[in-house]
Amino acid sequence: MNPHGTYSFEFFPPIGEVQTAALYEAADQLAALQPDFFSVTYGAGGGTRRHTLETVLELQRRTGVSGVPHISCIGSSRRRIRAVLDDFQAQGIRHVVALRGDLPSGLAAPGEFRFATELVEFIRRHSGDYFHIEVAAYPEVHPQSVRFSDELQHFRLKVEAGANSAITQFFFNPDAYFRFTDACRQCGVDIPIVPGIMPITNCERLVRFAGVCGAEIPRWLLYRLRDYGDDRKAIQDFGLEVVADLCERLLQGGAPGLHIYTLNRARVSVQLCQALTARGLPFG
Repeated sequence: MNPHGTYSFEFFPPIGEVQTAALYEAADQLAALQPDFFSVTYGAGGGTRRHTLETVLELQRRTGVSGVPHISCIGSSRRRIRAVLDDFQAQGIRHVVALRGDLPSGLAAPGEFRFATELVEFIRRHSGDYFHIEVAAYPEVHPQSVRFSDELQHFRLKVEAGANSAITQFFFNPDAYFRFTDACRQCGVDIPIVPGIMPITNCERLVRFAGVCGAEIPRWLLYRLRDYGDDRKAIQDFGLEVVADLCERLLQGGAPGLHIYTLNRARVSVQLCQALTARGLPFG
């Protein structure tokens, strides 16, 4: 970890030549910022899980940046998860992001795992302390949780099961993050909780992503974005200022780094990191 905290970028496995070229072009640019790692998702419903490891290995080969695969357990079996973990270990992967994930389309039952806590427990039983395990955190509460106390309890159980650190769902309200981390400390949970950051490039896409994951877009932000209509440059310029302000508030408040959701593009993420450096908050 660098002296300023843990900084990382997230990608999804590409499909087809165009997406593949875009991903590796982005990775080459972002590697110049010397992040701690690149994470690679398991895909919606695990649909691209077979591409996750190969993408991680290719990213490492091309850039020299450590690759961190996601692994989700919903709809899966212990035998399959065991095989995935063995594959990771055989390739020298020592860092994973363990998630429940979304139920694959067409499946009515969750499989042999219901919660991320069960996945973390399984990884520890199978692999001991070999893996550094990241888990998800939801400062604004997971959309399936009923109460904040339920969310806090679910997170605490993941930590007790063996999680080493966490990455949050994206958010735009820093107070939600600080209240969540304060509540974690009060109940004895002290692992690093790194904020997940979503750059703003497109209003409707942001609304769609927020709807899927339960993230709140403040009304003032949504209305300001809609005022720009189809002016993409204005949206991106304004979005950069908003997200840079968010990151500055988080880092000055003690957040242990940033995890940036790139959507497999580099330009806006690079601009964000440059903006933070200009504010005296160097990335890397």
